Amino acid sequence: MSIKPARTRFAPSPTGHLHLGGARTALYAYLLAKKTGGQFILRIEDTDTKRTVPGAEQEIMDGLRWLGLEYDEGPDLGGQHGPYRQTERREIYQRHAKILVERGHAYPCFCTPDQLEKVRQEQMKRKENPHYDGTCRNLAPDETAKRIADGEPHTIRFKIPHDGVTVAHDHLRGDIVTENKQLNDQVILKTDGLPTYHLAAMVDDHEMQITHVMRGSEWLGTFPLHVNIVRAFGWDEPTWIHLSVFLKPSGKGKMSKREAAAAMKDGYSIFIKDMQELGFTPEGVMNWCALMGWGVAEDDVMTVGQMIDRFSIDSLTPSPAAINFQKLDHFNATHIRLFTTEDLAARIKPYFTREGLLVKDDVLLKIIPLIRERLTTLDDCISFGAFFFKEDVTPNSEDLIAKGLDARQSADIARRVYQILEAQPDISHERCEPLLRAYVEESGLNVNQVFGILRVAITGQKVSPPLFESMEIIGRDVCLRRVQNAIGILEKL
Repeated sequence: MSIKPARTRFAPSPTGHLHLGGARTALYAYLLAKKTGGQFILRIEDTDTKRTVPGAEQEIMDGLRWLGLEYDEGPDLGGQHGPYRQTERREIYQRHAKILVERGHAYPCFCTPDQLEKVRQEQMKRKENPHYDGTCRNLAPDETAKRIADGEPHTIRFKIPHDGVTVAHDHLRGDIVTENKQLNDQVILKTDGLPTYHLAAMVDDHEMQITHVMRGSEWLGTFPLHVNIVRAFGWDEPTWIHLSVFLKPSGKGKMSKREAAAAMKDGYSIFIKDMQELGFTPEGVMNWCALMGWGVAEDDVMTVGQMIDRFSIDSLTPSPAAINFQKLDHFNATHIRLFTTEDLAARIKPYFTREGLLVKDDVLLKIIPLIRERLTTLDDCISFGAFFFKEDVTPNSEDLIAKGLDARQSADIARRVYQILEAQPDISHERCEPLLRAYVEESGLNVNQVFGILRVAITGQKVSPPLFESMEIIGRDVCLRRVQNAIGILEKL
């Protein structure tokens, strides 16, 4: 890979939520820029005003920052090559469209939508692929000038050469050869003076000095057009990298809205904002996302810093990658284990407070070693740690009855446990666990019966972090009160 600093960009349209595919494109562009000491730029491609969703731009910026992908230039930061919203660059595109017309590479088109649709229907009847029929391609200059002067609405179309082939080079796929007769004269400037993607992105990439264009493989179909536009201006081409496509978990076809909705029911999502709310970590998401399309070992655990050190565009692969949410769980849980106690405490605290729990920071730091290994997502902290911050718990009465025993026998066990604990000056696990294990042996009961009743009484649940360490953190008075409450529940059965 060249050591020349790369200028890369992430250029989403604000037409919906930031999704996994966009996040991976942004990540690879970020890694390349940082690997080479270059710059990573955010550009908002908002010329499709009808599909623009209010708040989507802010969600994109928030999502990138949550993922740790800080951009060097962008709509909210500015920079030497702004503006960074395409709707604010209208005059730039109009000027470049005019240059193409003057050079004979583009022409005004006066065809109305109705005319174009009629031609399209006729072509389909003849079983032809719909294409622009070139009605305005060879209009006399005088006629064109008069119709423009008369105020007749028109677009600007790029004039594709009729003969020969276009050879476009993709870094992952090599040369892509297309016969020009298969290409179409696409609109590059609309009647409202705003550009289409075909013109805007090419102009912006040149003006912003982008060296490497990373984008989705859905643009391969118009790749020859884009190469022709760049060459018509006489510009140096960037390195083109069309990334692999994501497949749904079955490996058959792209993710659809139906599969996305089904994933959400299972606690997963392909949208970054959802992932954040579901308790996934940016480190876990980025590690998982990075390996879908990057030819390194699928189980490599890496921080973003380690990714920067190892990244190379030569290691990217064009092969489709199936989304595997179990791998996301794996990477997320692995990164949770790597966080410091203080960092993990800060990350899970909002989940407790969101449940209306009053969190004491000193207690929170104590429970981290007990629950860390049990967390797959950050919001799992509620299942394994909410009882630490409650005044009281409400056990299910049936859970308090030990296996093989009845309510009366279980109540007797709870009363004896209460007596043992009440007699102690403190409730440290070093003191209490040996005493209660001795009681188990003397009584002829088994550990699961005695400790099971105590666990449900103390935590309100059948599964919890280590019982005696948890009791020590909760404290003697609260533990005694909870055991007394359990006795009362059993006595009523």
